[in-house]
Amino acid sequence: MAGYTEVEEYTNYYPGDLVEAVTVRKTDDPKYPSGWDYSLHFGSLGGDLIVRFDNAHEPTKGRERHTADGIEEIEFPGMFDLLARFQREVTNYRNTRPATRDSEVR
Repeated sequence: MAGYTEVEEYTNYYPGDLVEAVTVRKTDDPKYPSGWDYSLHFGSLGGDLIVRFDNAHEPTKGRERHTADGIEEIEFPGMFDLLARFQREVTNYRNTRPATRDSEVR
């Protein structure tokens, strides 16, 4: 039976009903040849996708970056470099949006 070790898991809520949800697990499951099972998601609570990185179908589809514009296969630079890229994209997106009032924060 394949083993999984949680490395990183968190959910952050931001003004404008945005949510950042990260799950990163180290695994020996043959379904994940990279040794990682991950989902890095940023979008609205209403279901709108801004960006998501995942390897849900790694052996057949590889590693993917999803946006509202579509899906692209990406190179895997290593788990922590990919997580840093995702976090930069979330920060860049949030920095380009107008500020909201404190009362709008979940």
